[in-house]
Amino acid sequence: MSSAIDKVEENAFKLSSNELTHNETLPIAQVLNMPDTKGGNISPQLSWNTPPINTKSFAIICHDPDAPKENGWYHWLIVNIPANIRSIAQGEKIKDSLETITDFKTTGYGGAYPPVGHGIHHYHFTIYALDVEKLDVNTNDNPVEVEKKVKEHSLAKSTITGLFERK
Repeated sequence: MSSAIDKVEENAFKLSSNELTHNETLPIAQVLNMPDTKGGNISPQLSWNTPPINTKSFAIICHDPDAPKENGWYHWLIVNIPANIRSIAQGEKIKDSLETITDFKTTGYGGAYPPVGHGIHHYHFTIYALDVEKLDVNTNDNPVEVEKKVKEHSLAKSTITGLFERK
C-alpha cells in the first residue's frame, strides 16, 4: 500500500517548457520548414526536475503515434543525457549526449509535418529518467529499438503533448 508521500514522489518528475503547452497547437518554431508551413524546424526548450534518486541519465523522445506508418513517426531521440542536466535550450545540443537517427533518417530534431487532411496529430515530447549512465545504442540504430532500450531502463517519465494539423 502506498502512502501519501509515495504519491508525491511518484508525481514529482515533471517535464515543462517555455514554448510548449500540453494538448495545445505546437508553435510554428517546432514545425518542419516546408513551403506550405514555413516552420522553424527547431527543437523546443524543455526543463525537468526532481528525478528519482537512482537516476543515472536521461533520454528525450519526440514521437507522433498518429503518423500513417507502422510504429508512428520518431521526430527526435536523445540518449545518455548526463544526470546533472535539467534543461535543454531551444535548438541546443546537449554535451556528452547522443542523438540517434529519426524517421527522417537524420539525427537532431525534425519538426511536425503530418499529411494534409490526416487530422490532428499528437507529438509526445517525453523525458525518461534512466537507471544507466549509457545506453548500448549507436547513432544509426532504429528508433523503435532505441525507444525499447530506453523503456527497459526507465525509472520515471513525463510528457508534454503538442498538436498539429495540416488541412
